[in-house]
Parts: sequence; C-alpha cells; structure tokens
Amino acid sequence: MLTVEEWHQRYRQQVIWTQSIRAYLFAKFSLKPEATLLEVGCGTGAVLENLPGISKKQMTGLDLKLDHLTRAVRGNPAADFVCGDALSLPFPSNRFDLTCCHFFLLWVQNPAIALTEMARVTRPGGIVAALAEPDYGARIDYPAPLAELGHLQGLALQRQGADVLIGRRLAGLFNEIGLQQVQVGLIGGEWGRSLDNDAWETEWAVLEADLAGMIPQDELVTLRRIDAAAWQKGERILFVPTFYAYGTIP
Repeated sequence: MLTVEEWHQRYRQQVIWTQSIRAYLFAKFSLKPEATLLEVGCGTGAVLENLPGISKKQMTGLDLKLDHLTRAVRGNPAADFVCGDALSLPFPSNRFDLTCCHFFLLWVQNPAIALTEMARVTRPGGIVAALAEPDYGARIDYPAPLAELGHLQGLALQRQGADVLIGRRLAGLFNEIGLQQVQVGLIGGEWGRSLDNDAWETEWAVLEADLAGMIPQDELVTLRRIDAAAWQKGERILFVPTFYAYGTIP
C-alpha cells in the first residue's frame, strides 16, 4: 500500500504528464479570473496546485478520502475542500463555472451518474470537463517483453474496480447526459532518452503495489531491469492513450 505522500507524488507525476493539455483546454475555456471551479475526486490536490488563471480562493476540491484531503489543504490553503461522494454532490445546483475531474472517472462504477451530478452543480453556460482519462485497452509497451507489464497492470486495475476503457467512452458519456458543444480529444506522447529517476521510481512503486501477488518477484525484478535498460538505451515507449472531453451546460 502506498502512503498518502507517495500517492501525492503519483498524482503530481500525472499532473506533469497532462500539463500541456490543461494549458490548451483552459485557454479554450477562457474563464474569467473570478470563475468558480470544482474538482471532483481531487485526491491530494495536485491538480488544483497547477491550474492556470484561477484564484485558489475560487477553487473547491471534493474527495471521499479524508487523509488525501488533509494533504490537499497543505498545498492549497486558500481553497475549499469537502469530503463527499461524487454520485451525490453536496452542493446546490448551478454553483460552479467549471466542474472538472482528472484520472477519476475510471474509478467510478457509474460515471454517467457522476457526470450528471457534475452537470447539475454547473451553471448554465458553464463547462463540465474530464481533463484526463486513460484507455489501457490501447496501451503500447516497447520493447516487446514489456508488453506483459502493461497487460498485467490492466488486469490489476480491473481487479481494483477500474474501468480500463473509460477513455474511449467519454464521447458517448458526455453526449448521453445532454451536454452541448461536446469536444473529445487525445493527449499526445513524447519520449526522450533521459530518465527522470524519481518519476521512474514512483511509477515502479505503483506497479509493484498493483502487481503484488500477480507475478513472481523474480519475474518482476527482471521486468524492472528490462524497463530501466530500455529507458537508458533510448528505446522505451510507454503510451497509454489518455482522452479529454468537455461540454457546456445548456
């Protein structure tokens, strides 16, 4: 099990992965400085620490895990945080200008209900956005021996309750709940030879937690060694297609 601080590092890693798409989306959203924002499933607040153009005083984060929210307050002392359920948001209707989530819907058993609630608390003309949701069904791992790593992690996530195909479902879900001007896209990938050791160790801490009991330890050590060597040679490709979607409230 990862500690709260280890989860925060993981969430920060995800925030780095999606930094360019957030900048692109928020430029398109053209939010006013006084706009109010809700992040559903905010975790430790890593996304709220890195949102452009919005005052922290106008931000609200919601999560079920109180220990994660405690960590979120440390990084965002001016924001508001609420412990609550995404399937029954504890906010009045038409409350926020932008309601968003990030690597969240994959963990929700009924994402249509969560999105319906996100739409309910967003004012007319406001925006509902999934900033990043992965699709492990189309994951690419190279060199070839590392494909097993991706396959096993997908199985592990399914066992934990994740919808590993949520990315490709966003278009249907956003249109299903009646949002207008729905736009869906895919975050690109870029790979260099340099290996960020801290990021790599964080990735492997998550992998080892996910795959505990699913693969013999010696096989996991071998895959870790192959992975490190591939990065050092500049031949490693790891691509999990990650979708975004947004729409406006009629």
